[in-house]
Amino acid sequence: MSAVENIQEIAPYKGLRYKKRVMVVDAANEARLMAHCGIDPATFRGCADPSAFISFAIQEGVRNGISSNGGVNMVQGLVQSRPLRLDEKITVTGEILDVQSSPRGRVTTSETWYHGENGENGITSKRKSLKTDPTKYADPNLRGAGERPAPVIADLSALTKLCQFTLTPEDVKGYGLNTTNAIHFDEDAARRAGYRAPIIGGGHGVRFLTEAIWKEFAPKAIDVDIYFRRPLFWDDTFDIMVDAAGGKWNAMCLAKDGKVATEMRINSIGG
Repeated sequence: MSAVENIQEIAPYKGLRYKKRVMVVDAANEARLMAHCGIDPATFRGCADPSAFISFAIQEGVRNGISSNGGVNMVQGLVQSRPLRLDEKITVTGEILDVQSSPRGRVTTSETWYHGENGENGITSKRKSLKTDPTKYADPNLRGAGERPAPVIADLSALTKLCQFTLTPEDVKGYGLNTTNAIHFDEDAARRAGYRAPIIGGGHGVRFLTEAIWKEFAPKAIDVDIYFRRPLFWDDTFDIMVDAAGGKWNAMCLAKDGKVATEMRINSIGG
C-alpha cells in the first residue's frame, strides 16, 4: 500500500479523528477482488459492495497512522443508507470511539463514515478489532479480548445452505495483495499471531454474505452486524448459510466443520 508507506505510526486513542478526504472506489480493483471470490461485479449494479468498506475503514486507520499489522476483526457493523456508485466522489471521516487492553492485546472500537456527492451519509462502517503484537509469538494460554457477544445463530441445522466455497492460498494472497496485515499472506506472521496458517480478512469473508443478499434482494439499504467467531484459513472450505425462518432473511453465516466462523445478524434490508 504505497500511499501510506511513509505515514508515521501512532497508538490509537479515544477521540482520535481521521482527517477528512475524498475518494473514489477503484472499480478495476473491486473487480479483481471479487474475481478471487468467484463473484460477478454486475451483482451490485454499478455500485460498491458495502463489504468493501470494511477494508476501506481499516485502510483509513492506516492512513491516519494506525497500523493494521497483526489486527483481527472481532465485530463489524455495516449500515448502508443509500448505495454509493463506483464513480462517485465520496467524502471520508472517522473516529476512534474506544481503546481497551485485554489479555490477548489491544481492543479498538471505531466508526468510519462515507458521504456521497449529495452530502448524505451513504455507509457507516463500525469496527471492533483486536491488535496483537506482530513481532512476538502469541501465548496459546492467553484467552480473552473483552466481552464476547451472544451467538446470533444457535442451531446450524435450522439454516438453509446456499452454496459452498473453497479457499486457496493463491486466491487469499491475491485478495490481500495490497494489505499491510501480514497475517493474511505470510505463514510466519500468522503463526506469531497464534494461527496455523494465514487467515482471510473479515471483509474478504463478508463478500460472500453480501453477494448472496444482493442476488436475492438487490437492496438500496441494509443494516447488519457481523461477528467473527473463528478464523477461516487460506485453504478452508466453508458453507454459506441463511436463516430464512418466517419467510424473511434474519441471519447468515459462513460455517466450516459444523461450526460458525462468521455470522451476520440482519437488522433490516430495504428496497
